[in-house]
Amino acid sequence: MHLSDGVLSTTMIAATSVIGAGSVAFALRGIKAEEISKIALMTAVFFVCPVLRIPIGPIPVHLMLAGFIGLVLGNRTPIAVLMALLLQLFLLHCGGLASLGANVIIQSLPAMLLGAVFRPRLAKATDGAAFGYGFAAGVVSVTGSTLLFALLLYQSDSQFAKGPFSTVSAVIASQFVLMFIEGFCTAFAVRFIVGVRPDFFHEPTDETNNLDLSPDPARSNGG
Repeated sequence: MHLSDGVLSTTMIAATSVIGAGSVAFALRGIKAEEISKIALMTAVFFVCPVLRIPIGPIPVHLMLAGFIGLVLGNRTPIAVLMALLLQLFLLHCGGLASLGANVIIQSLPAMLLGAVFRPRLAKATDGAAFGYGFAAGVVSVTGSTLLFALLLYQSDSQFAKGPFSTVSAVIASQFVLMFIEGFCTAFAVRFIVGVRPDFFHEPTDETNNLDLSPDPARSNGG
């Protein structure tokens, strides 16, 4: 679910670019060394999602797994989304530069909010609870992204939302099916990870987050 260049109005391009850049700047604040590997992993996950297309009526849709990424990265979600969108733009020709800010907002903001709500609960979640949190994250992330997508289209040109067979109606109808597919995929992934690696969703701590580059005193003294 990408917005291409030439769809949004100039006003919306400017507004979404500022908001998108602000979300990425916020996500970069206080980033820790141990978070880089997770960000890279989630960037790869989001990048390959367009390859997994599901034909639903006239509009093929694809998994986004934004809810899963939000659970893993929390406030760092916009970083992974931005990097993946840039790779998709230049390698797969999806999206556009002018609409980059809008696509970052659409994909990352709902996921980031869900991460803030559900991520702390996964630290002590049972398998059943983890499945429920994952399902909710998958469903709500697609719902939130779809509503933002429709809102940006409508604010750019109300013609996109006129009539029962409008662009907005077609997008909402196709994403309605996808939200449940995404919910179950996210739920099974979260339950599996909680079962084999319970600390995967934990918030990083100050003691383990900083990359210590100072010399070892013992080695400096020849010990």
